[in-house]
Amino acid sequence: MTAAIEATALSKRFRRVWALRDCSLQVPAGHITALVGPNGAGKTTLLNLAIGLLAPSAGGIRTLGWDPQRQPEPVLERVGYVPQERPLYPDFTVDETLHMGRALNPRWDEGGTRGRLLRRGIPLDRRVRHLSGGQRAQVSLALALGKRPELLLLDEPAAALDPLARRELLTELVDTVAADGTTVLLSSHLIADVERVCDHLVIISQGRVQLAGDIDALREEHRLLVGPRMDPAVAAADPTVVSARHTGRETALLVRRDGASSPAGWRSEPVSLEELVLAYLENPAVGALPPPTLVEAAS
Repeated sequence: MTAAIEATALSKRFRRVWALRDCSLQVPAGHITALVGPNGAGKTTLLNLAIGLLAPSAGGIRTLGWDPQRQPEPVLERVGYVPQERPLYPDFTVDETLHMGRALNPRWDEGGTRGRLLRRGIPLDRRVRHLSGGQRAQVSLALALGKRPELLLLDEPAAALDPLARRELLTELVDTVAADGTTVLLSSHLIADVERVCDHLVIISQGRVQLAGDIDALREEHRLLVGPRMDPAVAAADPTVVSARHTGRETALLVRRDGASSPAGWRSEPVSLEELVLAYLENPAVGALPPPTLVEAAS
């Protein structure tokens, strides 16, 4: 697997608070990867470290093979980033915003960027402050895509968008990956959106990576076992159990599969992506990943 982002024991501290601690992960090239976790888990910090807006307190990160701190030029030229606040100049018109993008990016796709906005009915002569939230999101995405990035980082791209605008944005991402092979890493709370467009998942909680991998493979590696009520202490002591729910008569266990058959009297069911994500987020202590080997910087 070729990694677009590779982090090893990556940590970031703000004064006495660790926003990230010993994070090791690989974001595969040519895929759409979801970065999922609760507020304050460290998702935005990870994106800012990948683009070089923050420096690690410990550990290392490579973006497209380069160190974002020591080699910012090749990273900034090849990476598009849309932060959650979508920082556009409110007094610029859309056309002036595109002119700025053209002036700042040597690989700028003028025709494709204008065409993308015109197809979505966004008036180029309107000032940014007068655009709707969905229109501003499309302008921000168009700016990021206009530089023809190899890697696109999106922080909650569908936040505050109506369902139609959200669907259009997700369609744009899928089309971009299919047409250009662009790698996308997006943070999101919306599991339905993740399931619709993403094929790789990273779950991060309390500043640590809990789980990462291909979504279909992760679902296959987990099962929901439902059977007679068992002692909660027994379930808690089983290292294969990710989460357990007990009622008066039944116990439901979300477990990592180890190839063993289900116990007698228990039924085995597939796990939905939402069940998988929530099980891990509800149990931050669950999950461990072997650290990847940090690649050498590109010359």
